[in-house]
Amino acid sequence: MTTALRGGCMNRLFISAAHKSSGKTTVCIGVCAALRARGLVVQPFKKGPDYIDPLWLGLAAGRPCYHLDAYLMSQTEIGCELARRSRGADLAVIEGNKGLYDGLDLDGSNSNAALASLIGAPVVLVIDARGMTRGIAPLILGYQAFDRNIRIAGVILNQLGGTRHEAKLRAVIEHYTGVPVLGAIQRDERITIAERHLGLIPSNEAPAARARIDDIAARVAAQVDLDRLLAIARQAAPLPAQPPVPGSADVPSVRVGIARDAAFGFYYPGDLDALQAAGAELVMFDTLHDTVLPVVDGVFIGGGFPETQMDALAANRRLLEALQGAIESGLPAYAECGGLMYLARSIAWNGRSAGMAGVIPADIVMHRRPVGRGYVHLRETGRGLWPRREAAAAPVIRAHEFHYSSVENLAPDVEFAYEVERGHGIDGRHDGIVYKNLLASYTHLRDVAGHHWAARFVDFIRGHKARREPTRAFAKILP
Repeated sequence: MTTALRGGCMNRLFISAAHKSSGKTTVCIGVCAALRARGLVVQPFKKGPDYIDPLWLGLAAGRPCYHLDAYLMSQTEIGCELARRSRGADLAVIEGNKGLYDGLDLDGSNSNAALASLIGAPVVLVIDARGMTRGIAPLILGYQAFDRNIRIAGVILNQLGGTRHEAKLRAVIEHYTGVPVLGAIQRDERITIAERHLGLIPSNEAPAARARIDDIAARVAAQVDLDRLLAIARQAAPLPAQPPVPGSADVPSVRVGIARDAAFGFYYPGDLDALQAAGAELVMFDTLHDTVLPVVDGVFIGGGFPETQMDALAANRRLLEALQGAIESGLPAYAECGGLMYLARSIAWNGRSAGMAGVIPADIVMHRRPVGRGYVHLRETGRGLWPRREAAAAPVIRAHEFHYSSVENLAPDVEFAYEVERGHGIDGRHDGIVYKNLLASYTHLRDVAGHHWAARFVDFIRGHKARREPTRAFAKILP
């Protein structure tokens, strides 16, 4: 067994790819699950904003998958997050996004390679080798030469056409590059995961997700040299000493309802942890099957794909009416993307429409192409519900959006919490619909330095609860 995190030194691998859709997520899922099956404690991470891949990785590893995002987090914060979340693990597996050198900036500061270099992690490159033979050599040589600071410790060949194809590729790579081939995975439709417009089908929707992961793990274990992967992970550079993480404040607790089911599953584990650290007890509820809202002081409805479940959501009228009544009565609520769609009047998709909660005076229309996708920059208008806590908070909020829907027929007198400087939001200029004690936006926030939204939301809920309790007490003594 490998050595767990001790004194800032941790075993870790960065699994990237030559380009998007090379199968690296499937490989990462298989590696995490196969190593877990050996009795190792594996901590998964994902680069950049993403919800779907981390759901699969977390299920495979048996631990929540956390995010490392150089666009939203400082270098110090990334190091702290990596060390903190990996405490007690035997190794960390970090999955990149897109290709190894892909990123936002010309200088590559937001690339997978830059993140791997920052955290001192050896890189394993997944290559979709369909139709390739001798041409794989200049590909690998180019990736080696492009940035000499990046150590490509090995490659995993994916989507191979058979043992003869594998033998040719191994001979070419050994002769021209000297890069170890750590695995060769044959093309197999049984281990593919269906994709949707934002990537893989979420594991909270996929039937028999656990069985699919076990199948992937078995095939990866049989075709990838896990012992060599572990040996490479042990060669990771030591992490620098990290400052201690502040403990949770001793504050009165509030109960926050979290919609979590096949329709809504897009939550960052770090943000849920931040809600708890701020004094929130998280109470999960199912929008598809629960007919009553749990006893809560506030509600958070995150993202997901409610359009795929819109008939079931619409059929559960009792919960829709309970939510509408609670928000109309002043219940603090926060909704992101899919949550915004759920609280609108209706969702229209593929020529059909279904009624939703009707809290937000607007209708949602799905489109074939993205309406808003990528990082966003927001400025607060001053009409939001959560006042700033941090004196040093950044004037511009960095976050992200992923939506193929638009808000139509919006009432003209709606107030917005944000002005959009980059991105689309609701209408290209605004985001964050404010209605009573509800904030609903297409933007997905991250609880990171400079914008600790979770504590602001919990404080807002706590303040609302404190104002209501004297009223309730007075009402009890009235004749």
